[in-house]
Amino acid sequence: MRVFDFTIAPLGGFATPLKGDTLFGHFCWQIAYDPALAKRPFDRLLEGYRSKPFIVFSSAYIKFCEGREYVYAFKRPALPQHMLCDTPEDKVEKITLRKELKRKRWMLLKENSCISSFKVQTYQSDEELVRRMVKTVSCEARKEFRKGDGSFVIAYSQAHNTINRKTGTTGEDVFAPFSVKQDIFMPETELSVFVGIDEEMIDVEQVKTGLERIGEFGFGRDASTGRGRFEVNEVDEIDLGALGSRVPPNACYTLSPCVPEKGAFEKMFFSPFTRFGRHGDVLAKSGNPFKNPVIMADEAAVFVPRGEAAFDKPYIGTALTNLSKAEPATVGQGYSLYIPVRVEV
Repeated sequence: MRVFDFTIAPLGGFATPLKGDTLFGHFCWQIAYDPALAKRPFDRLLEGYRSKPFIVFSSAYIKFCEGREYVYAFKRPALPQHMLCDTPEDKVEKITLRKELKRKRWMLLKENSCISSFKVQTYQSDEELVRRMVKTVSCEARKEFRKGDGSFVIAYSQAHNTINRKTGTTGEDVFAPFSVKQDIFMPETELSVFVGIDEEMIDVEQVKTGLERIGEFGFGRDASTGRGRFEVNEVDEIDLGALGSRVPPNACYTLSPCVPEKGAFEKMFFSPFTRFGRHGDVLAKSGNPFKNPVIMADEAAVFVPRGEAAFDKPYIGTALTNLSKAEPATVGQGYSLYIPVRVEV
């Protein structure tokens, strides 16, 4: 499996976060409607997915250029405080440090650097990240950044109306006006989506075409009203192992929500994330459009495997099955790409 960095540029607001498992679902619908986006029939792709995924999507991460190098803003690892920095003995200083670290939710990593130790990584808050990003954008974009609240994403609520066709107006209950939240990225923001591809089953140009179509028609909730639109800019192969530890790794830093293999890991550090899945496209109008909920380990988890064999492939996790009563063949992405790291356990 080869891994590629797809650089995308948001063209509007997003009502659904760009997480890897949701991107996988959108891409599967693209293949279902256009078999030319894969080298094998869709049914055969899903049959083998339980043991060997044909594609694995990461969540989207901020990416900006400083000089001639790209800088990635990954989420701070879901590790205890003492594994991220040296903890002072004084109780007051320890609490102050904990509060400060909680604000610094981004881990910055240059493309030609590596994670030698989580204790020496650069962690920054939203405000610090914006101050660093604003130096890399145009003058017009800087004006928009100054209007913001110190974050590269603005939370925005848009009012919606449901019209009663009998009266021609809004009303009560299901016809009452409501608002929908969406996230709007600052101008000239670029995001990286890392995609692992099994080239026996699909190639990078097919993946690019599928992502371009998703970006054209919209991603996630309220896509029909213009939400979730983006364009695909650059596609470059990337070695995630080169971003990891230079010494033999003993842990995996995940890049998307996943469900780890049972009994495969000695220690696991993660924030739980419950996916209340819902079918898309035509199945969204079925008698039961909702999938069974799944508890996942959110991105930025750190798993310590029991053996070195875990590092033989660029992904960890399992396929999600038995998700739907409306469509028993439904599968979900419980896999995740990872950066090999070393932690002190």
